[in-house]
Amino acid sequence: MTGRGDELLAIARSAVDQGAELLSTADRGIVHTKNDRDYATDLDHRIQEHIRRYLADATPEFGFLGEEIGDGPPDSTGGYMWILDPIDGTSNFIHGLPLCAVSLALVRDGEPVIGVIAAPFLDLEYYAAAGQGACGNDKLITASNTKTLSRAIISIGDYAVGPDAEPKNKRRIALTAALAATVERIRMFGSAALDLAWVAEGRIDACVILSNKPWDTAAGVLIAREAGAVVLDSSYRRHSLDSRDTIAASPAVADQLVTLIERSS
Repeated sequence: MTGRGDELLAIARSAVDQGAELLSTADRGIVHTKNDRDYATDLDHRIQEHIRRYLADATPEFGFLGEEIGDGPPDSTGGYMWILDPIDGTSNFIHGLPLCAVSLALVRDGEPVIGVIAAPFLDLEYYAAAGQGACGNDKLITASNTKTLSRAIISIGDYAVGPDAEPKNKRRIALTAALAATVERIRMFGSAALDLAWVAEGRIDACVILSNKPWDTAAGVLIAREAGAVVLDSSYRRHSLDSRDTIAASPAVADQLVTLIERSS
């Protein structure tokens, strides 16, 4: 992170604030089918384009990747790239559920260095910069200190849709069964950004997302990590943009959780 860290965090927060304002006030427009049971609205595209233009003016030298369109995959060899999900939890949004958020990360050399998530229908904002801790609604947040899975509330990512959904969901259903036999409660919120932010805040003790799309996870991974959570993939490796899965947990239950995931696979 350069000496521009505070400036870049301010730019990211402003961009997400503008997107959150649109999310909470603008008409969703037409709902478009992207794939089997996967949708985007006109508002997804409107928010993305608004934020893209704002970031291009503020940081013209940086790349941009959005869920709906962008410059291509994150560059792990150098340089900065913004990664945006204009509405994380679009299905929730379409159905009037408040569990949706604008999620923006700044990545350098394949590592998120700034992350901002705003859930306007819940009046929540989370943000972090590498090495500076994580905040929720401008207060420092920390991951939980839960020590056993039997006392843990764990969220899981959505079941798969689209091509190859059936084999992917066999793994997810096996994981659900293993967790149901072990943890205090399972939750499915339908927003990876909120899964990770709520691990960071200690609202839940862990989340398991059996996928790793950078627009879904990059901001939340940094926020969770800066709040003291352990963020791994299912092979015990430190999570990266190339990971297969995204697992964030309070430090005391992380090893127990990965072992359980391995046994269920």
